[in-house]
Amino acid sequence: MSALNFNLSRDLTCGAAAVLITMALSATFVESTAVAPEARVKEARHALTLQLTHGWFGQPEPAVLVD
Repeated sequence: MSALNFNLSRDLTCGAAAVLITMALSATFVESTAVAPEARVKEARHALTLQLTHGWFGQPEPAVLVD
């Protein structure tokens, strides 16, 4: 009976944690998609822009092989 109680409590705990994680992820998704992206830009006063370099081996441009 003790093993049954342990397994049942473990399953209920894992199930509750899964429900909480799902609800949290769902809430963040709904919040992020509630307003169109253009509408959020109008509300923002500052914009952060990043200029990324090329991601291959830290080079600014990909290497060109010449014969």
